[in-house]
Amino acid sequence: MRTMSQKSKHIPQRTCIACRQTRNKRDLVRLVRTEAGFVEVDLSAKKPGRGAYLCPRRDCWERGLKGNRLQYTLRTKLSVDNRQFLIDYSNNLPERG
Repeated sequence: MRTMSQKSKHIPQRTCIACRQTRNKRDLVRLVRTEAGFVEVDLSAKKPGRGAYLCPRRDCWERGLKGNRLQYTLRTKLSVDNRQFLIDYSNNLPERG
């Protein structure tokens, strides 16, 4: 007689581009590069375009926006307005998670 084993549900994992920790996809914030080249916060995680993930902590966002890390990952150049939009978004996040 066979025993029915419960199959565990696959939970997608993603890596934060700042701290390089692998976490559940739902625990990270997705950034997406649109066709127009603008980088947006994708809270639904379903928008089309090239994506990158950051932890919902201000220090990870600062590291991700510092230098070219986010630009390199998304293969785009952030405009001054776009960078300021992302900085403003990160100011509403907790300092540490």
